[in-house]
Amino acid sequence: MHQLNVLILGPNSFTTTLNELKPFLKFNSLTELKNLKLDVILFHVEALLDKKNNEILNDNNCLKVCAFNTKKLSSDYDAYLELPASLKEINDTVENVAAKKIFSNNSSIQIKKYILNKNEKKLYKNNDQIILTEKEIQLLELFLGNKKPISKDKILSSVWNYSTDADTHTVETHIYRLRKKINEKFSDENFIINTKDGYSL
Repeated sequence: MHQLNVLILGPNSFTTTLNELKPFLKFNSLTELKNLKLDVILFHVEALLDKKNNEILNDNNCLKVCAFNTKKLSSDYDAYLELPASLKEINDTVENVAAKKIFSNNSSIQIKKYILNKNEKKLYKNNDQIILTEKEIQLLELFLGNKKPISKDKILSSVWNYSTDADTHTVETHIYRLRKKINEKFSDENFIINTKDGYSL
């Protein structure tokens, strides 16, 4: 993971303290907007009293960590940091929220007009969803990684580690069930295509 660019917003006491800690922070702390891609905005709850800070928070599509002394806000931010906080807590909060975001991005995959969330084991389209098995997810990932149709033998060896001469209807059964799930929920009969060369999306 690259060194995170973190914009610090809040009263002078908050920004000065973090500036003094700069040599010990595991991220690149900024006290003003520069021509850098922002990863995180770490702001003190008092920063919300300033109109300019609110604009910065609203205009930047990055992770937001809210630091607070007394009361946590009801608003949904990506993470919270209760003050006073140790150097380890500050570093951990910023690093953890960024790691979760990366993990979340890696777990969501676009498939046609659908989103596959591997963490939740669900396939989404708009507000509808279906739950997938681990093998169904492996099947979809295999199809996604190949532009050409995949033979039954290749699917057997890749997903089930079966030899190509194994006499089994495992592939057909799983694909039939997956197609049925998708068709019943999304009315999509052409999600998985079957030709003489094999299966594809």
